[in-house]
Amino acid sequence: MALMQPLTVELGDRGYPIHVGSDLIGRRELYAPHLDGRQVLVVTDEAVAPLYLAPVRRALGNREVASLVLSGGESDKTLDTVARVVDELVERRFNRSAAVVALGGGVVGDIAGFAAAVYLRGIRCIQVPTTLLAQVDSSVGGKTGVNHPEGKNLIGAFHQPVCVIADTGTLASLGERELRAGLAEVIKYGVLWDESFFAWLEGHLDGLLARDRELLAEAVRRSCEIKAEVVGRDERETGVRARLNLGHTFGHAIEAGMEYGFWLHGEAVAAGTCMAADLAARMGWLAAAEAERVRRLVRRAGLPDRGPADLAPDAFLKLMARDKKALDGGIRLVLPRAIGTTVVTGDYDPRALAETLESSRADIEPPFFR
Repeated sequence: MALMQPLTVELGDRGYPIHVGSDLIGRRELYAPHLDGRQVLVVTDEAVAPLYLAPVRRALGNREVASLVLSGGESDKTLDTVARVVDELVERRFNRSAAVVALGGGVVGDIAGFAAAVYLRGIRCIQVPTTLLAQVDSSVGGKTGVNHPEGKNLIGAFHQPVCVIADTGTLASLGERELRAGLAEVIKYGVLWDESFFAWLEGHLDGLLARDRELLAEAVRRSCEIKAEVVGRDERETGVRARLNLGHTFGHAIEAGMEYGFWLHGEAVAAGTCMAADLAARMGWLAAAEAERVRRLVRRAGLPDRGPADLAPDAFLKLMARDKKALDGGIRLVLPRAIGTTVVTGDYDPRALAETLESSRADIEPPFFR
């Protein structure tokens, strides 16, 4: 089967390809150009290893290949787990020409990428995302890291992969809840960057939920195109890249407040995106009809458009203030001005924010598509 033209993250001599398509995970020619040495550690999780570890090992060819299988849950995103990966590299005497292959969802990608960033001050990492959320978001852009009890992803580093292999065929084995959570990040791209893509999602959501392979590949590819463009313009999130955090300051507060893992990341981002739209509408920045379009699409995807009732506004605000995007003690938010246009700002009405936090409380719990 012929390969589609890969996307490229344009970062000069650190640029890299993103391969999107079906039946890619076992293709040796996608890995070989990005492996300088013979030593490779595949980091994966208990759900993914039985399905895809063997074809990845075969694709790595006649190399010294080791593997480490994690539990893969959000509770794994700790420095202790990163130390497990580093210990494996040390024990096997992996050198600077070695590489780490991150095979799994966003948790595995973040842990393996961070370990690759710090081992011997940085070795190569190939991202092989197997969830929709990881394919459209966390595998691209070089953000790696783990959680701290005080906040999400507070410990980490920028470490770009040398290649991303997004095999959309792996989405057939994805659980229903995880598929819908991944769609939250896809919807986010339409809201923050591309109104025509948002309209396309409105028209094709049923097919995406039915796991139409061509539609899923198109959604992944367009999402990656947007992220690649943004990262190429702003690798270290000093400007436009911050817009990719739409819904995340609200969402990270939900994840921390409900204890990591109870709400999936994408579920929290879905609620956070709707809360950002609600706040923008309250201030007259976003038309009420457009805010309702966002909420309607999120609800159609079987995702929450509000946060949990257990998080009172005061507690929510404290959690938001711990977000790593806070600046000089102030909370910065990404807010839509229109579908497809967003701004990063600390200049919002605090009373409107309090109203949004109060009105967005709901007695709901996952899974939300029941």
